[in-house]
Amino acid sequence: MEIKSIPRLELIQVAEAVSREKSIEKEEVIVAMEEAIEKAARSKYGLERDIRANIDRKNGSINIAQFIEVVENVENESTQMTLKESLRRNLNLEIGEFYKQVLPPIDFGRIAAQTAKQVISHKVREAERQRQYQEYKDRVGEIVVGTIKRVDNQSITLDLGRAEAVIKKDQMIPREQLRPGDRLRSFIIDVSEQAKGPQIFLSRASNEFLAALFTQEVPEIYDGIIEIKGVAREPGSRAKISAFSNDPSIDPVGACVGMRGSRVQAVVSELQGEKIEIIPWTDDPVTFVINALAPAVPSKVVMDEDASRMEVVVPDDQLSLAIGRRGQNVRLASQLTGWFVDILTEAEESEKRQEEFSERSKIFIEALDIDDVIAHLMVSEGFVTISDIAEASLEELMSIEGFDEEISSELSQRAKNFVKIESERIETSLKKLKVKEDLYNFSDLSKSSILTLAESNIKSLDDLAELDSEELFNLLGDKIFINEDDAGTVIMKARQHWFAEEKVDE
Repeated sequence: MEIKSIPRLELIQVAEAVSREKSIEKEEVIVAMEEAIEKAARSKYGLERDIRANIDRKNGSINIAQFIEVVENVENESTQMTLKESLRRNLNLEIGEFYKQVLPPIDFGRIAAQTAKQVISHKVREAERQRQYQEYKDRVGEIVVGTIKRVDNQSITLDLGRAEAVIKKDQMIPREQLRPGDRLRSFIIDVSEQAKGPQIFLSRASNEFLAALFTQEVPEIYDGIIEIKGVAREPGSRAKISAFSNDPSIDPVGACVGMRGSRVQAVVSELQGEKIEIIPWTDDPVTFVINALAPAVPSKVVMDEDASRMEVVVPDDQLSLAIGRRGQNVRLASQLTGWFVDILTEAEESEKRQEEFSERSKIFIEALDIDDVIAHLMVSEGFVTISDIAEASLEELMSIEGFDEEISSELSQRAKNFVKIESERIETSLKKLKVKEDLYNFSDLSKSSILTLAESNIKSLDDLAELDSEELFNLLGDKIFINEDDAGTVIMKARQHWFAEEKVDE
C-alpha cells in the first residue's frame, strides 16, 4: 500500500475498512498510519529528528512537522535549540515550548511505502491481539464452539471465528479421533498475554467441562435449583457427578438424566461415549460414599474421621463390582467424596479385625503388665494406644464392665507411667542422635516418628525435605500415612522454609 497514491478521503475509508475487518477501533488504525508516515519521514529527513504526522480525521489530509524544543543547554541539535537562538529567529518561545516547522508532503518511494505498510500491519496486529485478549480474558469458565484448523501430536488449534485457541495433548480426550474442519465444543481454562499475542487455552478433559456441559443441557442446573457438588472423571472412559437439589420436590438424578436419558445422552455423545453416573449428594459422608460406590452395595462401613479414610466391606461376590475395572470405580468414588476408600471382602475384614485385636491386646499385655482378659476388654471398648488409656478419665474406665475404682485407677496409673517413660526414652534418644532443632520442632510428625527418621540418619528438616514421598512412606509405614500422597504433603511442608529463603534472596 503506497500512502502517496491514496486520495485524502480514501485514506479514511481504508482505515474504516481495516477497522471493520479486524474488529478494532478506527482510531487505532489511523494512529498506526500516522506512525508509519512518521517513520518514513524520519528516513528522509533524519532518524534523530522529532517528526510528527497528523491525519485529519474528517478529510484525510496529512500534515507533517518537525518539533524543536527550546532549552537552556542543547544536548541534541536535531531536536533542541537555545532560548538565544529562538530570540534570534523571532520565534517568541519560552524554555520548554516547541517550535513547529511544517515539512512538505512526502513522495513515498517503494522502500518507504513498504516500511510504512509493515508498521501499519504491525500496529494493526497488536491492536487485534489486544482486542482478542480483552474479549476472552473474562470468559474463562465458558464453553466455546470452534472449527479445528490444525491437528498435530501435541495440540489442536481451533478457529473460534474472532480468535484462535489451543487444546494441548493433556487436555484432550484420549483416543478421540479429530480432523481439520470438525466442529468442536471446548472449555476455556486460561487466557494469557504472551509475546506472540494472547493465548487461549481450551480443555475437553477437565472436570469443569463436564459440569459446564450439564449446565447447558439441564435447565434446573442453569437456574440454580440443582447444584453440581463434585465431578470425578477419567476422560473418555468413565465419570461420576454428585448433584444436589435445593427443591425437595425435584429429583437431582432424574433431572440430570432427563426423559428417557435424553439429557445425559447428549453429554455422553459429546464426550465420545464416556460413561457417566449421577450420584445424589448428601452431607452424611457414609451415605455419600455408599452412593458413590454404586452399583456395588456395601454391607458395612468403618469410618476414620481423623485420617479421612473409610473401610468399606462388601460381600465376596461384589468385590470386583465395587473395585471396578482396573480399580476405576473405587478410585472415582474416592475422588468424588474426598475420602480414601479401602474395599474389603467380609472374609478379609474379619481376618483384619482379628489381627488388629491380637496385636493391640499384645501391646497392652506387655506394656501394662495385665492379663489377656483385661487387655481384650480394653481393645473391645475401642482403646487403640496406651495414650488413649492414659488420657481417659477414671469414670470412663469404670464404665467398662467388671472394672471397679481400684482396677481403673491402677490401670490409668500404669498407662501414665508407661507414656512418661516412653516419652523420656524418645527424648533421650533424640538428644543422643543429635536431632536438629528444626526437625525436633516440626509439628506435622510425632516425636516417635521423628525418632524413627533419626535412626535412619534423617536428623534435620533439610534431610526430611530432600526425601521423596515413596521414601518417607516406606520409612514410617501406613500406620502414619494413608498413602504416598499424604507423605508427599508432609514433605512439601518440610520444604516451605526453602521457598521462604528464596523469597528473601529475591
